[in-house]
Amino acid sequence: MALNIADLFEHAVDAAPDKPAVKVGERTVTYADLEAESNKLAHYLQSQGVKPGDHVAVYAKNSIEHVVAVLAIVKIRAVNINVNYRYVEGELNYLFENADVVALIVERTYAPLVAKTYPNHPRLHTVVVVPDVIEPDDTSDITDFGGVPYADAIADQSAERDFAERSPDDLHIIYTGGTTGFPKGVMWRHEDFWRTLGGGIDFYTGENLSEFDQSEQAKQDGRMVTLPLSPLMHGGAQAGLLMHLFAGHLTILEPKFDPQRTWELIDENGIMLIFMTGDAMARPLIEEFERKATTDSPYSGASLFAVSSSAAIFSPEVKERWINALPNPVYTDSVGASETGFQGMGMQDKAHISSDGPVVGLGPNSVVLDDNNKILDLATNVGKIGRLGRGGSVPVGYYKDEKKSAETFLVIDGLRISVPGDFARIEEEGRVTLLGRGSNCVNTGGEKVYPEEVEMAIKRHPAVYDVLVVGIPDEKFGQSVAAVIQPRAGETVELDELRDFLRASLSGYKLPRTITLVPEIPRNATGKAQYPRAKELLLEAKATEGAKL
Repeated sequence: MALNIADLFEHAVDAAPDKPAVKVGERTVTYADLEAESNKLAHYLQSQGVKPGDHVAVYAKNSIEHVVAVLAIVKIRAVNINVNYRYVEGELNYLFENADVVALIVERTYAPLVAKTYPNHPRLHTVVVVPDVIEPDDTSDITDFGGVPYADAIADQSAERDFAERSPDDLHIIYTGGTTGFPKGVMWRHEDFWRTLGGGIDFYTGENLSEFDQSEQAKQDGRMVTLPLSPLMHGGAQAGLLMHLFAGHLTILEPKFDPQRTWELIDENGIMLIFMTGDAMARPLIEEFERKATTDSPYSGASLFAVSSSAAIFSPEVKERWINALPNPVYTDSVGASETGFQGMGMQDKAHISSDGPVVGLGPNSVVLDDNNKILDLATNVGKIGRLGRGGSVPVGYYKDEKKSAETFLVIDGLRISVPGDFARIEEEGRVTLLGRGSNCVNTGGEKVYPEEVEMAIKRHPAVYDVLVVGIPDEKFGQSVAAVIQPRAGETVELDELRDFLRASLSGYKLPRTITLVPEIPRNATGKAQYPRAKELLLEAKATEGAKL
């Protein structure tokens, strides 16, 4: 046996075959069902010439077929490639080429875009088409690229588990969200992925789990019911799904985020744990909960015992509303990246909500580096700002990008450390405040301003629904702080009034000098901020105003 994603899933199947594994809509599959269907798809891919090490892309919304596809790929030692289903033609062409994709599992809705890109990629020889989970009657043409319907592909295939021995060195690739350019493929060894993202380590003690620890848990009664709200094409949601499959939990999935539907699912299924992406999901969820609380049929939410946020700001104002409405769950901010995995976690309560940024205790092997890449002692450097890094089980590097790999994966004092560029301030008791990605840092008049700190302050303004902060060129200061703001419905925001509001919590040099109001803040499918687009919006508005003068 190997410390391999496929093996770890199969251990859970053997431990609890009849337990429910995944539910989407009205359909629930057991661990045995999931095993049989993924074996069939794996055999089909093998019959089409997919070999160990080949790259197979999954281009679909959350569905049972999506889960089956990921498992089928790793079962035959191929490499899963996650595809953002919001990609346009150019982005899809880039990914297929950069990732050397040889096979594709795609939802039928996206067939027209596949038809346009397929001829550009001679390596791509096999396309399996799954039904659209939202529009199952979609009949988009799949003949231009030789698409094979999913039902036909698995119809005559064996459900047996008769695959070759696997290795902990097999690769699992997660393509990043591409918020600052084209996405990069982060290459993880299966064992390192498990240790860092799949529950293969005790996050508090740093102690490694053994191969069968999670599957032994699967035998227990009363396993958790979980709901990851992000798409599975996002690395965090994928890792959460796999971690809970390894331990015999039931995962509820939805193909599209909808606040009303989410609360209905929580109450109908007794969901205990939800994962979400900061305010992009937390704000509409709590507003829907508060709205329904004023009616004759409020939501309960009584089954929730944990609410976890990662990958984006969970602001103090929104967090406080959650705690007031639902005081019983544990609220956590998790810190990590595709390049590091889990780096730390902070538990929040009403009396300890930070106004600066997520405050977390660093997890095993996590460090803070100074400007000279020296590891800082947390006890003696309280108040200092540095870059977050993580050693131990870290990725091999970026796929086909040696230069960027060398810049991100450093060797310090003989240790290999992943340093993707997130900055943090060291606090008391070994904790840190997350300040955000250094590439977004605004250098104004020699002072560094971290956008997330300013965003959290602006979000406390009663007329602000959402905001992104960036730096724009400034003749006097080099850069100036600027904000793209989505006001609440029926509200507006004036720059002078906003600056007066912020003076109580921010130094003068951190105050925005320019604001632009927009109907919706640019974010990707997972809720991550699109800072380049925010900067474009500000510069476009500035140019338009200049043209009017």
